[in-house]
Amino acid sequence: MPRMKVAVNFLWILLSILGALALAHVVGVVNPDEKVNGLWLVVAAACIYVLAYRFYGRWLAKQVVGLNNQYVTPAVRLNDGVNFHPTNKVVLFGHHFAAIAGAGPLLGPVLAAQFGFVPGFLWLVIGAVLAGAVQDFIILVASMRRNGRSLPEIAHDELGSITGAATAVAVLFIVVVALAGLGFAVVNALYHNAWGTFTIAMTIPIGLIMGFYLQKFRPGAVAEVSILGVVLLVAAVLFGRVVAQSSYGWLFEFDKPALVLLLAGYGFLASVLPGWMLLVPRGYLSTFMKLGVVFLLGLGVILMAPTIEMPRVTSFANGGGPIIPGTLFPFLFITIACGAISGFHSLVSSGTTPKMIEQESQAVVGYAAMLLESFVGVMALIAASVLIPGDYLAINTTLSAEALSAMGFAPARIAELSQMVEVDVSGRPGGAVSLAVGMASIFAALPGMSGLMAYWYQFALVFEALFILTTIDTGTRVARYLIQEMAGRVYAPFRQINWLPGVFVSSGVVVGSWAYLIGTGSISTIWPMFGAANQLLGTLALCIGTTVLIKMWKSPYLWVTALPMLFVGVITLTGCYEMFWMFLAKAATLAAGQAFALYLDAVLVSVVAVLGLIVLSDSVRQWYGYVVLKKPFRSSEVVVMAGGGTAGRMQTVLCQHDDEHRRFTLPHGTGCC
Repeated sequence: MPRMKVAVNFLWILLSILGALALAHVVGVVNPDEKVNGLWLVVAAACIYVLAYRFYGRWLAKQVVGLNNQYVTPAVRLNDGVNFHPTNKVVLFGHHFAAIAGAGPLLGPVLAAQFGFVPGFLWLVIGAVLAGAVQDFIILVASMRRNGRSLPEIAHDELGSITGAATAVAVLFIVVVALAGLGFAVVNALYHNAWGTFTIAMTIPIGLIMGFYLQKFRPGAVAEVSILGVVLLVAAVLFGRVVAQSSYGWLFEFDKPALVLLLAGYGFLASVLPGWMLLVPRGYLSTFMKLGVVFLLGLGVILMAPTIEMPRVTSFANGGGPIIPGTLFPFLFITIACGAISGFHSLVSSGTTPKMIEQESQAVVGYAAMLLESFVGVMALIAASVLIPGDYLAINTTLSAEALSAMGFAPARIAELSQMVEVDVSGRPGGAVSLAVGMASIFAALPGMSGLMAYWYQFALVFEALFILTTIDTGTRVARYLIQEMAGRVYAPFRQINWLPGVFVSSGVVVGSWAYLIGTGSISTIWPMFGAANQLLGTLALCIGTTVLIKMWKSPYLWVTALPMLFVGVITLTGCYEMFWMFLAKAATLAAGQAFALYLDAVLVSVVAVLGLIVLSDSVRQWYGYVVLKKPFRSSEVVVMAGGGTAGRMQTVLCQHDDEHRRFTLPHGTGCC
């Protein structure tokens, strides 16, 4: 046994050395004047993730939150077979990863490549290990020990009505802005692209067929419907080229305003239809695409070891970039967003996942899934960075070749790339197209694939669009629920989730909001706003996590959540400040009609900043009372030991004296064995 332990420790040391060597190549400590091989980024990231999960993740689970399989989880205690149900740990991980892995980790790193690949890579890896995965894990445990309550509910219970209300508004804001940013990428990828538009359009009837097949015709036939969905999806990609080159290809060529209206119509339809009909089968189909394409992309990078063409750091780090106009700090961090830390994840970690955990030890999926999503972000960064910088900028901006050449980034192969994928890819900002071109370049370099780049390009677009449309499906529905809940306080029928007038009105408000932002904005205004809102929600989640640790008597470990909260909070407030004046300055140069949208953007980012300041100040005030003044407090945590009776909604009152004076009081009418 001691020999085995020595061997295992030796392997961890070797892994650490390999990771350090790979990281040295990435940042330029080794061979600083040479271009980096993309394989070094994969090796460095993989080593860091494995080490972080083994050591930091395990330490968080054992020492900080004290996961205990003797505690009975809500999935077991409250099992109703619908919302609460114990789930196999492998299936649980797949569900959680599919739920958090939207399009953010694909598009954010691609757009942030403007600053160079090293800053984005470092934040993706370090941010995920120390901030994003910590947030997801702590909130998942907090919800699991509170009967699966949502983030706004936990905020209201633990921090009071002020932070609870700010959280609810922030959630609604981030969902709307996120859908605008993601929808903008889809519109730019599909305009005047009949092949892509046809293929994406076909995923709607494919989803409906899968939904009816599984719900009405062959209930439980998961394998059959999986094969059916994959076959139909591949057929749609292949047949899309035939349609695009036919005499009726014009039927699928749309300009941007038309695509915005079509996307809004789809979002409204997906929000009001029953979940089993379109939402669930599309999400299930996208899970296959997510895992399959990430695996293929990783395999392509390993086999082909592509050279990174993007500089380690570009001149745009000081500002003036054609994609994201601000400086590296704070705009790199709010641009990458989901790949390093995503406030949106806290909604999943306090949503379905805590209601499915059979044993507390399985809660580590919160930490592990975030590391995997960060790895997806690294792969997206590699795919964008293998493009020649001038070509990358030609795709992601509408600037002329002369303007880009004047910046020092002349396009080199943009015409050739357009010919190879059979679509003019220049002037399509948003990140989706450049990512698809980069992925197609890697796939086409595989043996026997050189003549199939056009198919790989459309396949990559379908992959991204399924990510995005799944997020639009879910996000529009979540925002609809929030509006119905808020409106229900004024007019009670709105609280009924299935009340049709409420469903139609709330869905229309949500869809109209994000469609307006798409129609009037640009990627340089929408995506930073989304990033700022997302980081605000991350700050809120870490705030709540810090409060949870205080009420678990884990004050020595507050730095685990407080330090990333402080950093992310500073990023958010700095970004909001700079964007506010940036929007006002730009609006002052435009006509009144055009300036309105920018003035609205300025108001929205100021709302983000105010919400952040309210939450931070209110939380710090309460922490000072609990930690320094030793004021008593209540916790909504529910802990039930195996073999004991259910204590219902247990309230813990912690007094201001020593540990021996801790006492537990139960709500009236409950008991504990």
